[in-house]
This record gives sequence, C-alpha cells and structure tokens, in this order.
Amino acid sequence: MGYSIGQAAEKMGLTAHTLRYYDKEGLLPFVRKTSSGLRVFSDADLEWLAIVECLKGTGLQIKDIKQYIDWCQEGNATLQQRLDMFKRQKEKLKKEMEKLQQHMEKINFKIAYYEDAVAHGDTNVFDRNAKLVMEKERIFGKKIKKQAV
Repeated sequence: MGYSIGQAAEKMGLTAHTLRYYDKEGLLPFVRKTSSGLRVFSDADLEWLAIVECLKGTGLQIKDIKQYIDWCQEGNATLQQRLDMFKRQKEKLKKEMEKLQQHMEKINFKIAYYEDAVAHGDTNVFDRNAKLVMEKERIFGKKIKKQAV
C-alpha cells in the first residue's frame, strides 16, 4: 500500500516536515516518488523509518544514521560494520540506562522522604525512619546526620 507524506507522518507519529528533512539528509533513499515528485511511502519504508527513529532515539547522529543506510545499500560487504554499529549503540544505551536507574533510585528516595515528611508534618524523617536512613546511605554511599535533605 502507498502512503502520502502526511499519511506516513501520521502513522509514524512524526511531522511531514521531519520526513522532508530526513529525505533532504539522505535518510529516505528507498522512498519512491511519483512523476510529479510526490513521495509515496510503502509499508517497508515505514519499517525503515522505525529503525531511523529508533537510532535517532538512542542518540545516534543523523550523519551516522546516513552511514548505516549507505552500508545497507552497499549490500553484504558491510554486514560487519552494521553489526559493530548496533553493538556500540547497545553498549551506549546500557550505560545510559544504568545512569537513569541511579537517578530513578534517587527520585524514589526523595518521594519516600517527602511522603514521610508530609505525613508527619516535619522533616525529622531520619529521626523516625530507619529504613530511609539505610536507603540514603545505600544510594548516596555515606553516613548521614539526622537532618533534612
């Protein structure tokens, strides 16, 4: 089935402007155009766009996504480069996810801290909540004084 740029954009949760930008940057060499120059997207093109969006979402730069697409067009001779690129991106993502998990732990700690403080009407949380004392020491790695944070 063929989709107009507007239909493709809507299906992908993007804007037509974004798709035009991707085309200008060489990220859509597979999309065919009508004799009047209108882009016609196929279901396979939308799958490619999903990969482009995935790579973009992982922080890969447009020039590197373009390199990946070029490798795909070059064929089997570039299989190793493509595999290596995905492995590098996976490692980068794993590190980012570990950082985000650490941030989540701190946020969860602060939520628990303030829930206790709100419930008791004061910030003397560490005087009454040994569990939060231990959690803070685990997360922040240091002994705490009985004070608000």
